Amino acid sequence: MGAIASLETGFYRIPLPTPLSDSTHGTMRGFELITARVRDTDGAEGVGYTYTVGRNGGAVHDILRRDVAEIVAGADADQIELLWERLWWGLHYGGRGGAAVLAISAFDLALWDLKARRARLPLWKLLGGHDPRVPCYAGGIDLELPLDDLLRQTDDNLAKGFRAIKMKVGRRLLAEDVARVGAMRQHLGEGFPLMVDANMKWSADQAIRAARAFAPYDPTWLEEPISPDDVPGHARVVREGGLPIAAGENLHSLWEFRQLIAAGGVTYPEPDVTNCGGVTVFMKIAHLAEAFNLPVTSHGAHDATVHLLAAAPNRSYLEAHGFGLDRFIAEPLRIEDGFALAPDRPGHGVAFDWKALAAHAA
Repeated sequence: MGAIASLETGFYRIPLPTPLSDSTHGTMRGFELITARVRDTDGAEGVGYTYTVGRNGGAVHDILRRDVAEIVAGADADQIELLWERLWWGLHYGGRGGAAVLAISAFDLALWDLKARRARLPLWKLLGGHDPRVPCYAGGIDLELPLDDLLRQTDDNLAKGFRAIKMKVGRRLLAEDVARVGAMRQHLGEGFPLMVDANMKWSADQAIRAARAFAPYDPTWLEEPISPDDVPGHARVVREGGLPIAAGENLHSLWEFRQLIAAGGVTYPEPDVTNCGGVTVFMKIAHLAEAFNLPVTSHGAHDATVHLLAAAPNRSYLEAHGFGLDRFIAEPLRIEDGFALAPDRPGHGVAFDWKALAAHAA
């Protein structure tokens, strides 16, 4: 097996076709894409990536370009667990989250892509292979959309093959959120999977009140109702709110997930492979959730993440995000009658158009 010969990094600012909005990040007009291309001494390559919603991308890229490249130079590319541990402790003093873990995540994803390509297997089969058809929902970032536009966006997603929809909540008045959730329920019909996402907007007391107000409209889950750091608050919302809770996209380690799950603060653990520590950690979180008899969902990077949920017997829904990356990928995610299809191409199968991306280099 080859040793790591080089790590080539990229940093791009991708404008969004339509500005997106939620309750805490405000209006997002673009996102930052940070890429990692690992080549071994046999000439094989693996690709990883992470992203931000507009800031800190330069820090992530700098950690990848300088620190990660130095720590892993010449190492055996197949010793992924060893390299993950070396990076975690090598970056620990200024890390334990944030930019450092995003950098580790991109590199780790590249290593797994390389390993699967060398094995001539799709990543989901290399990881154990459960079911390549993964239930999928359209993750709308649409808090400020007028109601007519929200319903029109929903119809567009239904036409694309989605059979589950997520909408944003967290407007200034709870009554406005309740009216919009009610309108969506009426539009979609009874029993149609509808998720609502507050993006950490509320206190525990506010979240409990909101959960009880949404309950008549039967949401599949209420997502990120409060700060990810308030573990006891999450447990209260689960216990007193009456709705399933999805959370975890802002947790950056296996141990943070352990604390939240063990406290009874989450129903659907929701790691993001690009910020939780990569494939290595995502799969550990999925198995940790399985040990607690919980279904695992996901956030972000759906083109790669479909492989991870396809390898997890306790997978629930894959989130498909409208970040506009499809125009830079050779074969974007396929949706068929509500399911995302994990491709059979070797590796994760995400092939970037590097020439098109170069026009957006940061």
